[in-house]
Amino acid sequence: MAPPFCYRIAVPSPLRRLFDYLPPATPGDTLKPGTRVRVPFGKRELTGLVIAAANASALAVAQLRPVTAVLDAEPLLPDELLTLALWAADYYQCPIGEALAAILPGPLRHGEPLPETGTWHWQLSTHGLGLPDTALARAPRRQQLLALLRLGPHSAAQLKHAGISATAIRALADDGLIERVRTHPATAAAADALLAETPPPLHPDQAQALAAIALHGYHAYLLHGDTGTGKTEVYLRAIAQVLRQGRQALVLVPEIGLTPQTLSRFTQRFHCTIAVLHSGLSGGERARAWAQARDGSAGIVIGTRSAVFVPLHAPGILIVDEEHDLSFKQQDGFRYSARDVAVMRARGAEIPLVLGSATPSLESFHNARAGRYRLLRLSGRPGDRAAPDWQLLDLRRGRLNEGISAPAVQAIGKALAGGHQVLVFLNRRGYAAALLCHDCAWIARCPHCETRLTVHMTARRLICHHCEFRQSLPAVCPGCASANLQPLGQGTEKTELILENLFPGTPVIRVDRDSTRRKNALNEVFERLHAGEPCILVGTQMLAKGHHFPGVTLAVILSADDGLMSTDFRGGERMGQLLTQVAGRAGRGEHPGTVLVQSHYCDHPLMTTLLRQGYTAFAEQLLEERAATGMPPFRALALLRAEARDPRHAEALLTAARSAGEALGQPVYFLGPLPAPLEKRGGRYRFQLSLNAGNRATLQRLLTPLALVLETLPEARGVRWSINMDPQEMM
Repeated sequence: MAPPFCYRIAVPSPLRRLFDYLPPATPGDTLKPGTRVRVPFGKRELTGLVIAAANASALAVAQLRPVTAVLDAEPLLPDELLTLALWAADYYQCPIGEALAAILPGPLRHGEPLPETGTWHWQLSTHGLGLPDTALARAPRRQQLLALLRLGPHSAAQLKHAGISATAIRALADDGLIERVRTHPATAAAADALLAETPPPLHPDQAQALAAIALHGYHAYLLHGDTGTGKTEVYLRAIAQVLRQGRQALVLVPEIGLTPQTLSRFTQRFHCTIAVLHSGLSGGERARAWAQARDGSAGIVIGTRSAVFVPLHAPGILIVDEEHDLSFKQQDGFRYSARDVAVMRARGAEIPLVLGSATPSLESFHNARAGRYRLLRLSGRPGDRAAPDWQLLDLRRGRLNEGISAPAVQAIGKALAGGHQVLVFLNRRGYAAALLCHDCAWIARCPHCETRLTVHMTARRLICHHCEFRQSLPAVCPGCASANLQPLGQGTEKTELILENLFPGTPVIRVDRDSTRRKNALNEVFERLHAGEPCILVGTQMLAKGHHFPGVTLAVILSADDGLMSTDFRGGERMGQLLTQVAGRAGRGEHPGTVLVQSHYCDHPLMTTLLRQGYTAFAEQLLEERAATGMPPFRALALLRAEARDPRHAEALLTAARSAGEALGQPVYFLGPLPAPLEKRGGRYRFQLSLNAGNRATLQRLLTPLALVLETLPEARGVRWSINMDPQEMM
C-alpha cells in the first residue's frame, strides 16, 4: 500500500480549518489519526494532532512542508475520543485545533511524553525461572530473593521490608536472573477484595433505581432525588458492578471543592486506583491521571468539566453528579457543555449514563418527560428522616437588623442553644455591594467595567468581581473630598461581623472564594463542622453543592429575590435550584431541619409553587412558560457576541453578521445587535446577537457557514467575537 501524499493536521490556531503537511523526512509507518506531531507553522513550531491521511491536497507540493517529528508511537487519542472531540468542536463552533488542544493536559499539549503509570516491580526473568530452588544456596540473601520472586512480582519497598538489600537485587539483575517491570493494578476485583467497607442497606427507592440501571449498552437515566435521599449510594453500587466486570467508571462533579469530598467517599468504599482531574492540580498531576485513565490502571476517574474528554481503556459507566450546575458549561474559549458532551460520549461508547440532581435542569427534565431519559425517582431520606420544613419570612412586614429579620435571629439563637449548627446563605461575597459618598452621591465604579466596585473590608480594598481590578479604600470622596463614605448593601464579610456581634462566643465560619483561596482551607472547614460543635456557617453558593453537614438543623436564606428580578430568562430556574440546594443542607443528621427564606415577594407564583409543591411542580410551571415564550428547551438558542474598545466597532460587526445570516435563508429568528446586560467589561464594550431556531440542526446549518463569513468580514478587524451554542448565561 502506497504511503499517503500528505496528512491533515489540526494545530492550535483560531482558523477553522485543517492544515496539510507532507510525511516526515524519515520514512516509517503511516501515521494514524490521534497521533501528536511537531509541525512548522509560520515562523514557529507547534504540536498538532493527525486527523486523517490524504492522497491529494488543494495546495501544490512546493507549498507544503513536512512533519518535523512524530511524538507518539501509537495514537494518543483513541478513535472513540477523537470522534467525540471533532463532533464537539463542530457543534460548539470552535476552531478544531483550539478544541483539541483544550482537551489535553498542559504537558501533553506542549509535546511532552505520556507519563508512565503503575508501579515498578521485580520479577524472575526467563533465565531465572529455569534455576533450581537451591541454585544460590551459598548466597542466602540472593537465594531468599529468588524464593520471594517465585511467589510473584515484588516492589522494591516490599523487598526492603523483607530484608533484601539493594546490592543483592543489583547482583541478580546484572546476572540476568531478575528484571524490573511496570505493573498495573487490575480494574476487575473479586467481591471480597473490591470493597473497603460494608455498604449500608438500601431503602426501597434506592434499590429500585439501582435495579433499573442497565449496565450494557447506551441508556440515559435522570436520577432525581431530593437532597439527602442517597443518590451517591446508587452511584457507588452501580460502579461496584462495573468494576467487577473489569470496566471503568467516569464521574463528573461540578466544582473543585466537591472533588476531595467525593474522592474521600469513594476511597472509603473501594480498593482500586482512583484518578482525579481538576484545574487545581499541576500539569504533571493532570497528565499522570490522564495516563492512568487511558491505560486502565485507574478503575475510577473523578473530575470536573474537562474530565469528560479523558480517554478510558475500558469505559463502563458515565455519571454526572449535580447535572444542573452551571459549572459544567465552559464560558470562554471552547464553550462546550460537559453534561451534553457526556450524553454523546456515553452513546458513542455504548455505556449507561446517569445524570443525578435534586434540582434537574429544565433541559434534562424535558428530556425525561419526552422519553429520551428514563426518570428514576428517590423520594425519601435514609433512616426515614423528614425533609426540612420551609418557612417564608416576609421582609415587607418587619424590621431588619443589618439584613437579618428578628424571627431569623431568634431561630438562630434557639438552634445554637440546642447544640446545633446553622447555615446562613447570602450569594454575595465581600463586605458591601458598593461604596457611596453621602454628601455628593459619588459611587465607586470599576474603570474597566460598567459595574460598581465591591467593598472588601478585611483586605481594605475595592474589587471588581468581573475583571478583578483592585484599588485601596479611599479615605475621602474623589468627587467632593468628603470623608462621609458609606458602604451600601451586604455581603458575606459584613454578615460574618454582624453575626459575631449578635452571637458573641459562637464561632462564625465564612465560606466564599475569598476565605478559601488557601490550599486545603475548605477541607479544614468541613473537618471543623464534622466535629459537631455549635457554630454559624456563612457562605455563598459554594455551600449549596452536594455537601453533607449532619450538624446543621437550620438554614437561613437572607434574600431569595435576586433570581426573581433577573433579566436572564433562566433566572427563575437558577433561583429555584439554589434555594432547594441550600435548604437540602439542613436536617441531614439525626435532628429535623428548618429553612427560613427571607423575601419581599412571598406571594410570587414561582416562590409559592416551589415552597408549597416542591421542585417538580416548580419545574413544570417553568416549562409551560418556556413553551409559551419559545425559549429552550423547546427551541434552540445561540449567542453571537462581539467585544471592542470602541462600541461602534462591536455593533457594526454584529450588524454585518445579522445581514450575512439572514442572507443564508434559514428559518432563524434574530434579536439584536443589542448591548450585553453587562455592557462594558475589562475595558471592552460588549454587544450580542441572539439566534433562535426551531431545532439545533437548523441553527447549525446557519452557524457553520456564518462563522466562515465572519472570519473574512472587514468589520471583524480589532473586534473579539465568539459563538456560544446553548448559552447558559446571557450576561
